Amino acid sequence: MVLPEVPGGLDPADPGFVADPYPVFHALRSRAALRWNPDWGAHVALSHELCSAALRHRDLRRVWTDREPAADFESFNALHRLSMLENEQHHDRLRAAVAPLFHRRHVESMREVITRLVDVRLTELCDRIEAHGDADLMAGLARPLPVDVIATLLGFPLRDGPLLRSWSNRIVRMYEPELDESARRDAEQAAGEFRGYVAELSDHRRRRPGDDLLSALAADPGGARELSGDELIANYVLLLMAGHEASVNGIGNAVVALHEHPEQWRYLRRLRDDDPALLTAVDELLRHDTPNQLFERTAVRGLELGGHRIEAGEKVVVLLGAANRDPAAFTSPDDLDLTRAPNPHLALGVGAHYCLGAPLARLEIGIVLAALAARLPNHSLPTPPPHGPAFAIRGYDRIDITA
Repeated sequence: MVLPEVPGGLDPADPGFVADPYPVFHALRSRAALRWNPDWGAHVALSHELCSAALRHRDLRRVWTDREPAADFESFNALHRLSMLENEQHHDRLRAAVAPLFHRRHVESMREVITRLVDVRLTELCDRIEAHGDADLMAGLARPLPVDVIATLLGFPLRDGPLLRSWSNRIVRMYEPELDESARRDAEQAAGEFRGYVAELSDHRRRRPGDDLLSALAADPGGARELSGDELIANYVLLLMAGHEASVNGIGNAVVALHEHPEQWRYLRRLRDDDPALLTAVDELLRHDTPNQLFERTAVRGLELGGHRIEAGEKVVVLLGAANRDPAAFTSPDDLDLTRAPNPHLALGVGAHYCLGAPLARLEIGIVLAALAARLPNHSLPTPPPHGPAFAIRGYDRIDITA
């Protein structure tokens, strides 16, 4: 059966689509849940059933292909080629080396630390509001706070947070479906600088170890934890990027969604930061406006997906935002319901590549929202927040907030 092509509308270069892709997802899904996109050179899955099946399928994998010309993207390619996300052959070994850091029990033990970090950033934000009448929530809280948290967890110096954010933001732009050459060169430069920074820091920790994972890994490269020096660098860069990007936009998207649904904000204001219902609310916010809109998989051998043949080497783009608004999986999918249960959203993935940092992201977003409810219960957003230009990494450029 020949797949229908994606018609006009699914265009990451269209500001209207980037601002609100969900009507387009609904229209496309209603006619065909799997489509061929010639611009992306990939099959596109739009239903919850097919997206979940694609993410779980053992023959649909992350297969790294160097960006070309490879000589121009040496650092970007090296970081990804050796990371646990892109290296299927060594995925389990690489993931096992760092997984204990993200176990629920260890993450929960960080609640007090995260709460302190949130309090510092939120106090600074409130001070700016008091001094100027309003402040940018993204610049003052949503962007720096997740880097503070993951840097603390991994053993990066907090003072280097602005550097780490800049490198990460420039690198992840390479994941957009369409990107100009200057942005590609900028991503490579950032990858080289970040790579050199982690190499220098790990060498320092090898000579003067501290009480952190980086010191433990750097002290024994290729030893008990079975990470080579280059693998350590690549996966530490990955953990920093993946460990904060979803939280940044998870916080921003949640604040805007709650502003647009005041009855849901009134409900959330009644929850304590340790109330299990708060994590249920966070899951719904991640579903409703998903920060990471897509994952890509490659068929390692021929397979069937949704009754269609996918040949070896062909790509499948999984549209997580479309899956999370599928009426076949969610009652009233466009509504925000902080009590929604069950909630089988795919915002944090599923299967072997389920987000390693999911417990941290959910806890962190919950603590931030509870703190906002306590410190700024009657806040408002005086101007419509402008969306960022990216589609794959969905979020806001700025969110002006008043008390």
